[in-house]
Amino acid sequence: MGNPPPGAPRPRPVALLLPGQGAQHSGMAVGLYDREPAFTDALDEWFAALGAEGARVRSDWLSEDPRVPIDEATRAHPLLFGIEYAMGRMLQSWGVAIRALLGHSAGEYVAAVHAGVLSLTDAAGLLLERVAAFQTARPGGMLAVVATEEQVAPFLTDEVVVGAVNGPGQLLLAGPDPDLGAVEAALHAAEITCMPSKARRGFHSPSVVESCEATVPALSRVPLSAPRLELFSSHVPGLVDAARARDPRFWAMIPAAPVLFGPGLDALLNHGDYLLIETGPGQGLAALARRHPRVIAGHSAVLALLGHKPGPPEADRKHLLRAVAGLVAEGYPVDAAVTERLTQEPAAAVAAGARTN
Repeated sequence: MGNPPPGAPRPRPVALLLPGQGAQHSGMAVGLYDREPAFTDALDEWFAALGAEGARVRSDWLSEDPRVPIDEATRAHPLLFGIEYAMGRMLQSWGVAIRALLGHSAGEYVAAVHAGVLSLTDAAGLLLERVAAFQTARPGGMLAVVATEEQVAPFLTDEVVVGAVNGPGQLLLAGPDPDLGAVEAALHAAEITCMPSKARRGFHSPSVVESCEATVPALSRVPLSAPRLELFSSHVPGLVDAARARDPRFWAMIPAAPVLFGPGLDALLNHGDYLLIETGPGQGLAALARRHPRVIAGHSAVLALLGHKPGPPEADRKHLLRAVAGLVAEGYPVDAAVTERLTQEPAAAVAAGARTN
């Protein structure tokens, strides 16, 4: 990997955007496994940290007929975590330094690991406890709604609340069944556009508070450190300082509190200019970021590493190649070997050293 030519403008620092539950889809990032070494090694490290459950998660991820559906929290949460962790490690292996992080919902836990607040091993144990606790919560879900908080206020109840504010007119309502279904019907009757998300629990609503409370003791037992990177939160929008990073309750209650991604993105982009890179599937956060005034004005820019919908394995590599081109255009001298690996035929990639297990 070379250095930028003398006098070349410095690239904007990288900030990772890390999505949570709802971004997942079948086959996400499978086309990079056994193809991009740093991604594969980091993902295997994560599966190993999950123990026996990691092997089951990996098997379902790679299977065309998974034993547990991808939208179940027991699959969506560990797979999103592992892919987002591995994407960050892959970028670092290319010489792309990470300056800042902003997670959405469960993505905040991946951000915590990248920032050095939590070890990967401790994060794996906590995720398994958290997912098990969610199984005791009432079934429910989330609704994506194109409306303002004022417009939806008459439809809210003690159980169905605003679970996320992603941007102007971009909300998620959350709650248990059958309450959420009744609110959905009322929104349709009022001609307010809404659509169910992939969540199977009412995350970010009162229906998961008890489940989150149950994880406080586990978080109290693990070391929590001050962030080594600029760690921004969508839970309490703004930079996470050392005191907050070491507070077990702050991390425990993230799945029950509203996601304020829009205000969190404001805090990040008011702090500085960045190359924003979404590390998970779906491109939902990248789409929101592209509509931000600081991005529209050209102060910051956005890349997405994966596609917005399911596709064949080669689609993952094509999307990543576009991101590589974006990094190079920004001024990051990514080694040409990365492009060669992503464009090789499968047999050639294996011969070049990709793992086959």
